[in-house]
Amino acid sequence: MLDEKLSSLKQRYEELTHLLSQPETLQDSSKYRKLTLEHSDLEETVSTYSKLINLCIQIRDNEALVGDPNEEIELKELALEELSQQQEDQKLLEESLQRLLLPKDPNDQRNVILEIRAGTGGDEAALFARDLFRMYGKYAENFGWRIQVLSEHENDLGGFKEITASVEGSGVFANLKFEAGVHRVQRVPRTETQGRIHTSAATVAIMPDMEELEVEINPSDLRIDVFRSSGPGGQSVNTTDSAVRITHLPSGIVVSCQNEKSQLKNKNQALKVLRARLYEAGQEARQQESSAQRKSMVGSGDRSERIRTYNFPQNRITDHRINLTLYKLEEVMLGRLEFLTEPLRQRNHIEQLKKQGIGA
Repeated sequence: MLDEKLSSLKQRYEELTHLLSQPETLQDSSKYRKLTLEHSDLEETVSTYSKLINLCIQIRDNEALVGDPNEEIELKELALEELSQQQEDQKLLEESLQRLLLPKDPNDQRNVILEIRAGTGGDEAALFARDLFRMYGKYAENFGWRIQVLSEHENDLGGFKEITASVEGSGVFANLKFEAGVHRVQRVPRTETQGRIHTSAATVAIMPDMEELEVEINPSDLRIDVFRSSGPGGQSVNTTDSAVRITHLPSGIVVSCQNEKSQLKNKNQALKVLRARLYEAGQEARQQESSAQRKSMVGSGDRSERIRTYNFPQNRITDHRINLTLYKLEEVMLGRLEFLTEPLRQRNHIEQLKKQGIGA
């Protein structure tokens, strides 16, 4: 049954490879993008399956050699040594295929709309929000992702009351999706004269960047206002009404963008964020219908869920969802977020395997 599924996927991969080379596909950007995503999604599975097939052939040949009474003893001993390693490799490849065949998150290859908002803690929370944005920026550099700030609201100390950005690249959502939730910080604020440790928080939202056709918005449901861009303290930074505020009347969601000098560009960026928020709101509603599903997820994406604590005096960072504590806070803040994201992804894989009745 498993071989049939893998053979079918391999056949589909070869079909996609052919389709992507056809002129009619290259001329249709929407179709080309869709087929490219499917092709990329199948690539690792097909490659792993091909490696396993070749390895099984080698194992069969070595088993035949070991069982041949006419072969020399030295050759049999060499074959036995190879066979031992090959059987270990076979086990690892089969485990990889089990994970690769699990249902995939359809958003894993999407770009992301990242939102960070200061929570409890006043100015210190806003400064922490800036630190988080810098951390994600350095993490993005490691992958060659592109970050573009869409909207930002600073306080007088240079912290972010709120910042919204797009993150574009390969596998962005897959790598960032477990970052959504409340991030708590414990440290001595720069404004603290007594040296006391304060606790504050910032909220992170990770939303897949949706195509216009995937989240339809009725223009009559929108109220669009234009105004002049402003910086910290409210001072004007633009002499024209280029900033745009869009209110989605049915949901009450409000989005504003003012980082571009062009009103049209700000409007398009605001609509991009609005689509992402509407999609997220729909996802939350669907997840709420199944409380069991929410409880089984490593990260539900819920903005109210406290997921992590950053303790600066002790250089300690704790992810509460998987009870992981590391004394590598400085490295994480410099972009080494994989110390946390990899264990989260591994735990998620284990939970999915259990759901499918695979593994322990």
